[in-house]
Amino acid sequence: MSGLAVDVIRKDIKHLHLAVYPPMGRVRVAAPLLVSDEAVRLAVISRLPWIKRQKNRYLNQARQSEREFVSGESHYSQGRRYRLNVIDQQGTSRVRLRNKSIIDLFVCENSDKAHRQRVLLAWYRHQLKAQIPALAAKWEPVIGVHVADWRIKHMKTKWGTCNIEARRIWLNLELAKKSPQCLEYIVVHEMVHLLERCHNDRFIELMNQFMPQWRLHREELNGSVLGHEEWGY
Repeated sequence: MSGLAVDVIRKDIKHLHLAVYPPMGRVRVAAPLLVSDEAVRLAVISRLPWIKRQKNRYLNQARQSEREFVSGESHYSQGRRYRLNVIDQQGTSRVRLRNKSIIDLFVCENSDKAHRQRVLLAWYRHQLKAQIPALAAKWEPVIGVHVADWRIKHMKTKWGTCNIEARRIWLNLELAKKSPQCLEYIVVHEMVHLLERCHNDRFIELMNQFMPQWRLHREELNGSVLGHEEWGY
């Protein structure tokens, strides 16, 4: 379509929805079942200037180079930038935040990159897991759903996902690096999916009802510094 790759998904919805996703500007159209292919094509063509602006914005977005997990590197936690300080020590490896500006990474002398990465990722997992109970307690009674199981994993294509039948929500480990507001937005987003599976008009209405400012949080999340890997939501 005018040299533009577009993912078209047919859904039982009333209106056509067009979106451009980071990090590479993937274009997706959710179209009603009865809307013709020609109507979809014309809708995309009518939005081409906007689509190109969004794609350029994401392609020019700040990205970190591949991390080596050495002293002096920048790493993020809960939306704040920290400088990594690797400290050689005997005993159990651990991580400590210091002065709201430094991440101390205590590891054995001559530890390799893979070990330093594992220690820091385990700390990120612990930090993210610790934020979930308060968010669940806040939002379950508001949204009127119960999440049976919360899990964390690294995902290359989504910030979060849910299994409606099992009432299980997975969160991307990278959310440990994002602001609390961004994490809360993804938690609410996935909990709303327990009420509405699709990104349709009803889903948008529910998001507007429960979190009127959700678009601002999505904008912040999609505009934040991306890691070396290419993934987005």
